Amino acid sequence: MHRTKIAYGPEPSQFGHLYHVASADDRPDRMRPVVLVHGGYWTTEFSLTIESAIARQYAERGALVWNVEYRRIGEAGAGWPATGTDVRSAIEAFDTEIPDALEPDLRACVDWTDVAVVGHSAGGQLALWSVAQLRAKTASTSITTVVAQASALDLVGAGRAARPSVEGLMGGPYDAMPERYRQASPIEQEPFDAHVVAIHGTLDTAIPVDVSRHYVETVCARGQSAELIVVPDEGHDAFVDPRSVCNRQTLRVLGI
Repeated sequence: MHRTKIAYGPEPSQFGHLYHVASADDRPDRMRPVVLVHGGYWTTEFSLTIESAIARQYAERGALVWNVEYRRIGEAGAGWPATGTDVRSAIEAFDTEIPDALEPDLRACVDWTDVAVVGHSAGGQLALWSVAQLRAKTASTSITTVVAQASALDLVGAGRAARPSVEGLMGGPYDAMPERYRQASPIEQEPFDAHVVAIHGTLDTAIPVDVSRHYVETVCARGQSAELIVVPDEGHDAFVDPRSVCNRQTLRVLGI
């Protein structure tokens, strides 16, 4: 397994780890690029390393995996919208920093027209917001799939419920800045040309499965291509366990 640390910006947390198989003999003819956006309440309590085992597994299955870090609450410059624009910039690194880091023969195997973005929990909010802002395209790539794993998909609802983690990201309570919450909320975004798959476990106590169900029903009614997969008997953290059904469902959706 080959892992490279690549900076996509000048700040300490503007970097990611790029994974791919080390041997050309193990390399498939077509490699799907997969972006991983970790969760963790948008705070420095968690980092991209919680996705490391998943990143390695996906790379072993033939994907080009970009596990990204971003500025989190507790770091200089973090908060909304900077935390969101970091993830958007990390995805746009597919135009520059990432292909520049690859050998030509490896770069030629990557299908830049079929990028997938996977976000867990808080990372799902960042993933969906970023793809919506990009309109599912960068200068040289197309994003075709977004997987929202037990994600924070309705920041307005969370703000009205005074969720401390969301207030920390937004920089204040919902009543003081309702438009800021609306602009950051995945459920409020205009439809974009990619398929969204919301995956959620029935035992999730951090973010109830009804959040994903409500998101899919709402955005489908507006014309967004989206579906819901409900996984019985698994909870919020199952997505960072390579052995879980939630992860196997993600692998199935990604086709790797």
